[in-house]
Amino acid sequence: MRKFGLIGYPLGHSFSRKYFSDKFLREDITDCSYENYPLQEIDLFRELISNESDLAGLNVTIPYKSDIIDYLDGISHEASEIGAVNVIKFKRSKGSLVLYGYNSDVTGIRDTLYPYKTPSLQNAIVLGTGGSSKAVCFVLEKLGINIIRVSRNRREGIISYADLTPALIETSGLIVNTTPLGMYPDIEQYPDLDYSLLTSKHILFDLVYNPEITSFLRKGSEKGCTVISGLKMLHSQAEKAWEIWNSDSF
Repeated sequence: MRKFGLIGYPLGHSFSRKYFSDKFLREDITDCSYENYPLQEIDLFRELISNESDLAGLNVTIPYKSDIIDYLDGISHEASEIGAVNVIKFKRSKGSLVLYGYNSDVTGIRDTLYPYKTPSLQNAIVLGTGGSSKAVCFVLEKLGINIIRVSRNRREGIISYADLTPALIETSGLIVNTTPLGMYPDIEQYPDLDYSLLTSKHILFDLVYNPEITSFLRKGSEKGCTVISGLKMLHSQAEKAWEIWNSDSF
């Protein structure tokens, strides 16, 4: 039995286990299982690897997408450029184990946003600066979209929420939430924006997928915005992870 799973903390919000379990049933894959492995500290990763000798691959979620890199034997060029890993492939040979990291978030984000790319979409606001944010910014840069990075604290290259002027919001056609705000069970939370400035010209994309329509998206929808949930990204990046785990080209 080949084991796959998800590491991060907490994992109560995650749909990955259900997604892969359903996939295994739907596609009659009988030699695989998928489990959640909540790690309160990233240092517990080594213990997990020692205890689970049948592991063939892992997904990585918040807050460890960047921290996990120090525990791997190598990462892909794309993951290195982004600075975040969300897929680990286990390569076993003659008693040795090599752990290699990839970033399938890029595929999920690209597949989700590409249909909305138009010549008029020139500027985007990205909320949050974690591993998912890095993947979003990577894709937006490849699409030729200017990025305004926003965090709670201002620092070089990143503005604070208080710095988000009406002009910045009005001229940014895309706003992406990469923070956990609004994720189950705290579904009433949402990023601190002036939502009265939003119009039907705005696109709101939330990487949170549980619930499918977050408070962030709901408030945008009330102003006529186009809203995109994180579910399409989840499905797309999950299928890419499956390809990575099972293809000899990775």
